[in-house]
Amino acid sequence: MKVLVVGAGNMGLTYAEGMAKSPLLNRRNLMIYDVSAEKIATLKELSYFDVFEKIEDCLPKADVVFIAVKPHHSEELFQSIKEMVHNDQLFISLMAGVTIEKIQQSLGIKKVIRAMPNLPAKVGLGMTSFTEAKEVSRIELLMVRNLLDTTGEAIHVENENFINASTGISGSGPAYVFYFMQSMMEAALKMGFSSNDSKILVTQTFEGAVKLFNESDLSPTAWMEMVASKGGTTRAALDSFEDNNVKELIKEAAYAAFNRATELGK
Repeated sequence: MKVLVVGAGNMGLTYAEGMAKSPLLNRRNLMIYDVSAEKIATLKELSYFDVFEKIEDCLPKADVVFIAVKPHHSEELFQSIKEMVHNDQLFISLMAGVTIEKIQQSLGIKKVIRAMPNLPAKVGLGMTSFTEAKEVSRIELLMVRNLLDTTGEAIHVENENFINASTGISGSGPAYVFYFMQSMMEAALKMGFSSNDSKILVTQTFEGAVKLFNESDLSPTAWMEMVASKGGTTRAALDSFEDNNVKELIKEAAYAAFNRATELGK
């Protein structure tokens, strides 16, 4: 199996490194292509990649092609590669908002999978949802799942609406967490903690809370009730969240990302 990643930005390079370092490629180097001369020079220093400056030198050789360019570059890319692709190739798109049908029509091919990754894939803790065109076989789907799992966890979803929905939860979700962390760090600074201590206080609190949750069967609500005694400090904070409608605002933010992903596909 020969795998090509088109685009070596954050997501493209993250998935390329995860797959290249896994045993799935049977010691074959993963092929990678990018338009940036600076990026290419950096990639050539890595022994586990076959780096290409011209897409015509690698695309025809590939069995599996990951498309990891920005969505607004997709039209230009499709026009440049349409004459090089064929129906035996399997295409996996990491682009938000670009539909399977759009990719099929633009390239004149059938076997397309859409995947929605997120940034923690950079540290092996990514969350990727994926769905496929009807022409993709079960064996091909299992192979792709194994490739996606090299950067964390992957879940198969029923259709592209769930890809857009997962954009609002896991795709954009890390930014929500960073937003909350930044707010807590700013509060710690205002209380007089140093920048370093503020960072430690917040990051260890997040890491510990997630570990507690993952190692038990308790719901988030149950954990909150365990921490928040009546008339205590935590209850004061949670009451402030409720008074300011924070829960609903978070839901609205997730739906805003979901709706935008849907709009991009139209």
